[in-house]
Amino acid sequence: MSVDPMTYEAQFFGFTPQTCMLRIYIAFQDYLFEVMQAVEQVILKKLDGIPDCEISPVQIRKCTEKFLCFMKGRFDNLFGKMEQLFLQLILRIPPNILLPEDKCKEIHPYSEEEFQLLQKEIEQLQEKYKTELCTKQALLAELEEQKIVQTKLKQTLTLFDELENVGRDHGTSDFKVSLVSLVQNSRKLQNIKDNVEKEGKRLKIS
Repeated sequence: MSVDPMTYEAQFFGFTPQTCMLRIYIAFQDYLFEVMQAVEQVILKKLDGIPDCEISPVQIRKCTEKFLCFMKGRFDNLFGKMEQLFLQLILRIPPNILLPEDKCKEIHPYSEEEFQLLQKEIEQLQEKYKTELCTKQALLAELEEQKIVQTKLKQTLTLFDELENVGRDHGTSDFKVSLVSLVQNSRKLQNIKDNVEKEGKRLKIS
């Protein structure tokens, strides 16, 4: 088998030419073995019809194996020559031929150094894209939090509007004044409660 990797041919065919030839070789070899088995069976049937035949099936098998080795050697020799012809004249892409996907190299040729610079630039762009993507995700998360805060703020403002409407219905014109008064009254009630609890504890002790 050829040791040339023939990567360009593999790119075109979708398989390596050596793999193709190997499969052809195995198919021919299997067919040769099947033919020799069929021939052996025919010979054995013919011998069964001959009375007092001194040729045994073991001798037939030995002769069959010997003939198979001879045929296999001849076949390997012929297949080696056929493989060279196939790999050189049929399954090989001429050096002056470019595949359609490689036509751009002919129009825009570049050196190895230019290719390395291009690879480096691509890597830098990929890193920049990843950074921008992370930044975008952080901004989206912050925007989502702002939406939640804005929703809660709207709910609070709606609650104040409802309280102000309730105050107006009960004769309170200024909601801020009533809210301050409510806070002051709440503190007074809390002080009265604390005093009552202290007085109750003192009475219990006395």
